[in-house]
Amino acid sequence: MGASPDITALLDDWSRGNGRALDQLLPLVYQELRAIAKRQLRREREGHTLQPTALVHEAYLRLVDQRQVDWRSRAHFFGVAAQVMRRILVDDARRHNAVKRGDGVQRVSIEEALEMPGRDVISVLALDDALGRLEAFDRGLAHIVELRAFGGLTIEEAAQVLKVSASTAKREWRTAKAWLARELGVESRA
Repeated sequence: MGASPDITALLDDWSRGNGRALDQLLPLVYQELRAIAKRQLRREREGHTLQPTALVHEAYLRLVDQRQVDWRSRAHFFGVAAQVMRRILVDDARRHNAVKRGDGVQRVSIEEALEMPGRDVISVLALDDALGRLEAFDRGLAHIVELRAFGGLTIEEAAQVLKVSASTAKREWRTAKAWLARELGVESRA
């Protein structure tokens, strides 16, 4: 994600109530939102029916309702978008599993979810539950996982959103991956 003062300015205008800014914003952020959606959907269960376009549209509709957010930057916007997409996917997985009663539980490769080498596979719901426990333990560690694993932000972009140095973000990322790997019972290669 390269720097774009236009997006940050539009986000600022939008949060101040300028409806035209929102109309101008969508074409500028659509492709990046779609790329985040594609990354997240790649990890979904086989036969998943939600398409990237539908995920982007649902996320965008939820983001539009976020008028009271003080959008600090482009990276902050995409971090919140990643959080919204995660909630949509987890809700969808829960609905799917309620219908299936546990048959064919959705799986995700932890190396894809947390960029770890290896072949350990966990359910998306188990990852979400573990992320919830991590959030109760350390909200900052959970937030960096959300930004990196669900939002696709780089260490530098995550650091910007978290308002920490890149080296701090890198250290927190390693710590969060190790914590989640232990919590999920997989070998950590952080």
